[in-house]
Formats: sequence, C-alpha cells, structure tokens
Amino acid sequence: MRSDANIAGPMTDPVPGPRTESFGEDVSRETPPPMDDTPIGRAAQLAVEALGRAGEGLPRPEQTRVIVVANQKGGVGKTTTTVNLAASLALHGSRVLVVDLDPQGNASTALGIDHHAEVPSIYDVLVESRPLAEVVQPVPDVEGLFCAPATIDLAGAEIELVSLVARESRLQRAIKAYEQPLDYILIDCPPSLGLLTVNAMVAGAEVLIPIQCEYYALEGLGQLLRNVDLVRGHLNPALHVSTILLTMYDGRTRLASQVADEVRTHFGDEVLRTSIPRSVRISEAPSYGQTVLTYDPGSSGALSYLEAARELALKGVDVSYDATHAHIGAQNNRNMVEGIQ
Repeated sequence: MRSDANIAGPMTDPVPGPRTESFGEDVSRETPPPMDDTPIGRAAQLAVEALGRAGEGLPRPEQTRVIVVANQKGGVGKTTTTVNLAASLALHGSRVLVVDLDPQGNASTALGIDHHAEVPSIYDVLVESRPLAEVVQPVPDVEGLFCAPATIDLAGAEIELVSLVARESRLQRAIKAYEQPLDYILIDCPPSLGLLTVNAMVAGAEVLIPIQCEYYALEGLGQLLRNVDLVRGHLNPALHVSTILLTMYDGRTRLASQVADEVRTHFGDEVLRTSIPRSVRISEAPSYGQTVLTYDPGSSGALSYLEAARELALKGVDVSYDATHAHIGAQNNRNMVEGIQ
C-alpha cells in the first residue's frame, strides 16, 4: 500500500500560493511539506486522505455478496449510490460488478461504459440467455470494478420476459454461471416493482434501500417491503433488507434531521451511521463519465461514500445470515411495514 507521504508529494507541488514555511536541505524527503491554507490546498489534502483510506483495504466476504439497490420512488439516489458504493468498495481492494437493470442506463453512463443499442448488454443475458461474461466490461480508471451495461433494448424486456420460462430467475442463473471471482455484485434496479426488479430480488440476498432526506421519504416503502416479503416467501428465502442509506442529507435544514430521526426509528440497526450529503460534485460526476471517487476524491460526497462502503463491508463480516436470520429479517420487515402505514 502506498503511504500518504508518497501520495502527497506530487499532489502538493503544483498547488499555487506562497509556502508558509521554507524547507532546508536537511529535511527528510519522506516528510511532505505542510499543505497551504487555501481552498485548493485543503481539497488536495482531503484527496490525499481519501485515497489513503481507500487503499487500506477491508476484509473480503467469504462468498460473493449480491446486493439489490431498490426503491420504487424515483430520484432518491439509487443509481448514484450503486455506482459510488461500487467504486468505493473497489478502491478498498474488492472486486465488484455493477449490474445495470435500469433501461435508462444511467449507471453505465456514470461508470464511463459504452451502452449504445449495438453493445452486448444485460438485455441479451435476460432475454437471449447470453452468458454474463460476454457482456461484462471493465470500468476505466477503477481497478477491480466491472459493469454489465443496460441499453435501450431493456425498456421492452418487462414484456418479453412474461412469456419466457423461469422468467423471475433468469438473472440468478446468469450470475451463478459467471465464473470470475467477485466480492460484491450491486444491482441497480429501475424505479418500479416489475419483472426486472423481481429478477434482481431473486438473484440477490440483500436489499439496500436509499432513502432521500426529504418530505414523503417513507412514502411507498411499505409496498417495497411487502414485495421483499413476497419474493422471500415464494422465490428466495434468503432475501432480506440489510441496509438503509440516507441520501441527499442537508445538515442546514431541520427537515433533513427530522427525516433521518424518523428513518432510524423505523429501521434501527439497518440504517448506516454515515449519511450522504447533498453535493454538487456528486451530481456533476456522471456528466464526465465518472464516479465522485475519481471526479473529486477530496469532496464531502466522496468521503461519505468511502465511509458508507466501509460500514457496508464490515457489516457483512459481522453477520452471517442463515435461515434463522432470514426469519428474523422477515419479522423486522413486517414491523417496519406496520410502522410506516
């Protein structure tokens, strides 16, 4: 692992502005000069610290964790959360695959993956039974991160899947047949509860729900939790809501803290301690085909996603979900549904 000193050197030299202290020749080269007290200097220092933390590595799961990122309410940060958590986990040393199940293909765009109509995509996997390995692409700039892109063809997949055999478990079969070693698979779902989302829930064991810190944050969550219960009861006994992530948190408003308190009251330990702030940098990054981790690694958004990824990874090590835990998860979900009705 590279030390902060090795990282800091080249990043601090180009920073403009007067040095606050002069260095003689007797100063060890291993000691980086102090950072200027300027906006650029502070941003560079944060970037150094962020990259240093990312390089520390995290314990790897014993088997691949398949995490479904779902919320049928649009605009809550599903895609943003998927790609930035995936990049954070990869920067921590994990091998991560993002499966883009949203016909809009925003996750593919944010990861810099080409997904025009002729590109082999997750549509071919679901409808044409193409091997997943033939559509997966490595993500530029982030080692260990891969993406199965979505194309516009996926918009018609809901209808085409209806007549196919084992329509709910086609993604699950494709993932099981994928032979490359992975630590995490994150599935970005469309903002609906149709067959694409059901395929994701059958393929995964964990559901991660991003919740926006805004009015009506819990609206519609009852139906999502009921669907998780239905899929668990009929198609995937291991499925459970493992993680809730608060997104678009604005600490300047009373509403955000009220929503956060309400979510923590309803969901308890499932809620990550880290919340994701409302950030211009997070919003800008996809337009450059990047995650916020590579676009501006020193930003508050990047630091928050790095910390959320650390929580997510450590949470998986602490708990081994068997049939007993799945039963407890089902009861917790029922309690949540009753609480938000």
